[in-house]
Amino acid sequence: MYKLSKRSLERLQDVDSLLIAIAVDSVRESPYDFGIPLHGGKRTSAEQNALWKLHPKVTNKDGYIKKSYHQSGKAFDIYAYVNGKANWDIEIITAIARHIQKVALNRYKVNLKWGGDWKNFKDYPHFQM
Repeated sequence: MYKLSKRSLERLQDVDSLLIAIAVDSVRESPYDFGIPLHGGKRTSAEQNALWKLHPKVTNKDGYIKKSYHQSGKAFDIYAYVNGKANWDIEIITAIARHIQKVALNRYKVNLKWGGDWKNFKDYPHFQM
């Protein structure tokens, strides 16, 4: 049984309360531990733009013309926590993602969208309402 760290919970500050509940509930029985990375919760336009400029493979939203769900608090990102380290292995993230989606649907009646299911731009750590 896992739980989100204090740091991960702080990173979810100002995210929609339903998404926070889904993340907190999902980690308990997740097949792998996970956390919330820096800027994995709500972002300002400036934060989104800086992330887009520094890491265009991480996000395709500039924060001004193309807005991210993170900016409205309707999204969060995760990383797997394996052997004491952050991990973005696609197989591990996929297992966690399917678990999170199952919890969201079965317990909260929310059809949570996962960035790993997107056709043109894969964003494996990303979830949104």
